[in-house]
Amino acid sequence: MNRNSTSNAGGAQPLDRRSAVRRLLSLPLAAGAVTGLAAASRPVAAATGARDELMLEPGSKLVMIGDSITDTGRARPVGEGRGEALGNGYVMMVDALLSAVHPDARIRVVNMGISGNTVRSLAARWNSDVFALEPDYVSVMIGANDVWRQFDSPLRTELHVPIDEYEEVYDGLITQTLPRVKGMILFTPFYLEPNREDAMRAAMDSYSDVVRQLASRHQLPLVDSQAVFDEIMEHVYPAAINWDRVHPNHVGSMALARAFAKSVGLQW
Repeated sequence: MNRNSTSNAGGAQPLDRRSAVRRLLSLPLAAGAVTGLAAASRPVAAATGARDELMLEPGSKLVMIGDSITDTGRARPVGEGRGEALGNGYVMMVDALLSAVHPDARIRVVNMGISGNTVRSLAARWNSDVFALEPDYVSVMIGANDVWRQFDSPLRTELHVPIDEYEEVYDGLITQTLPRVKGMILFTPFYLEPNREDAMRAAMDSYSDVVRQLASRHQLPLVDSQAVFDEIMEHVYPAAINWDRVHPNHVGSMALARAFAKSVGLQW
């Protein structure tokens, strides 16, 4: 379900993969793109060590839940284990970064993304796919399909998740979860279209604003995925980092993993 761009990213020319990765790693994260756990109201103990202050407790379990951007072919029923059990997207890269930089912390990462999910879908499986796993930390990336179905299936209104329902259900999940975990990290949804007047980009920005408000309301760490990609799109044409403006390739996945790592205090 490809969507054509209405705007070139500032006239930039497409880059090959190697050039795109080099460009990504040289970029600073956009201002405000990451709000770390240190800024949250729920204190999280820092692991000891001189390299940085990892704000995930040693020996803890991190469940990362979302849609296909999180799923990326992870194992079923639980995305945990060797090989491609964590999928081939940002969750796998988060696990790699945590394990390579802080092997002593022994953070257990679990991928519970499911392709096609909306916030309604998360609510329907939250007990079995979050609470039953007894995580210490939960990260959430949801919203792409809540918006996308309004554009690729405009007549199937039963699939649409209005923004007020999106906020209400998401807020309810956070409220239920916070008393049972040590911390939550929220990702904004994103759409890799540099033209902010594009209809789907404008809608996605509105849903992203909801996540920013929820993070502020509950004083939770925020990974502003859209801000991360906006910074990259100043230098790289969108097609270089994804194929449909929703599902990032290895470069886009690393951008998300890098932003998440910084939100929990990981430096490398």
